[in-house]
Amino acid sequence: MTGPPPARPGTSGDGGDDGRDDADVIAQSLDEPELFAGLYDRHAPDIHRYAARRLGEGAADDITAETFLIAFRTRDRYDTAHRLARPWLYGIAANLIGKHRRTEVRALKALARTGHDPVAASWSDRSDDRIAVQAPLAGALAALSPGDRHVLLLVAWADLGYQEVAEALRIPLGTVRSRLNRARRKVREALSTDPAFASALDASPATAGQELSPSWTK
Repeated sequence: MTGPPPARPGTSGDGGDDGRDDADVIAQSLDEPELFAGLYDRHAPDIHRYAARRLGEGAADDITAETFLIAFRTRDRYDTAHRLARPWLYGIAANLIGKHRRTEVRALKALARTGHDPVAASWSDRSDDRIAVQAPLAGALAALSPGDRHVLLLVAWADLGYQEVAEALRIPLGTVRSRLNRARRKVREALSTDPAFASALDASPATAGQELSPSWTK
């Protein structure tokens, strides 16, 4: 696999055409295991994109496959009161990504130092101004604790809400808020002194790109 897995037509997190939400699919898959493929179709592309931004395309293939293998094997313990499985799946993926912490930090530091790293290919269209912005951002991310980095990136890159992050990481909502506030403050402090970042802030949003989304700093 060299990119995100394709979703079958008519599948989505809210149940697609058949009206079954994630919890229904998981529950019914206990008797009909083949139905679990529907959950993969709905969520694998997003999980793959998130893992690719964290670790690169090659590692994302393995992270995505293992995430759904673990989910399938533990689906009998899924709490069907949670109708959407996104937090559960991202939590599994985050745990797997955490096992590659040294690889991720090493790649972030390399990008911060040189402005170039293979993981950067997963982050942008590789235009020079985007890479210039990402270098200081990578340095700021590398300096975060693993817990703070997980929370920040689940919000900024996976687009999870605070409660979803709490469910994904199995931590209190208050801990999510404190980690996110701390991470945003550290990133803001790190980037505010960088000339490249300051110039990008003055550029148009289209030029600055998603990495300058307000979710990073406020």
